Amino acid sequence: MEHLSVAAALTSIKTSTERWHRPGRSGILRPWRAVVPDDLYDIDALAWSQREAAKLRRLAHGERINDLDWSHIIEEVEDVGLAQLRACRSLLRPALVHLLKLAGWPESTAAPHWRGELAGFLADARDAFAPSMRQRIDLAAIHRDALQQVRPEFIDGRPPRQLPDTSPFTLDEILADPPDVAALEAKLARPA
Repeated sequence: MEHLSVAAALTSIKTSTERWHRPGRSGILRPWRAVVPDDLYDIDALAWSQREAAKLRRLAHGERINDLDWSHIIEEVEDVGLAQLRACRSLLRPALVHLLKLAGWPESTAAPHWRGELAGFLADARDAFAPSMRQRIDLAAIHRDALQQVRPEFIDGRPPRQLPDTSPFTLDEILADPPDVAALEAKLARPA
């Protein structure tokens, strides 16, 4: 069986229908199987995306292209937005976890660390946020998930102080620029 370098294999992928893969950790590329163009999306998303991007560029320059993989292109375009939404949500959850820890254990020696991380999560969430996400971010559900994570914890040998069952925050307060950690802490500390 013939072995190729990575560069040679990539050239081969572009010029033939034979595919190559790296078995295990050897780093040696070996022939895999013949691939019809429609299979490329499922087998090698990177190669598929490069091929389709090249076709779209040609189409944008006026060339007639008949073999675009429209169904997968549409799926990928939709996934880009959903990935951004997931990224924003995934930053809000640890932010709320840190806020709840600050409310549950305000005298903890870890509190300064939580504040620093909280500010970072909030800034990153604000940067990831786009206005179209507003209706798709369920802050109440994110708060419930964060609460489930924090409530069973014991920090410094103690359970948390009373924590609110519902989020007292609006999305605008959470995504303020710059993040106002002190105001969020104060709002969480107030009795409902």
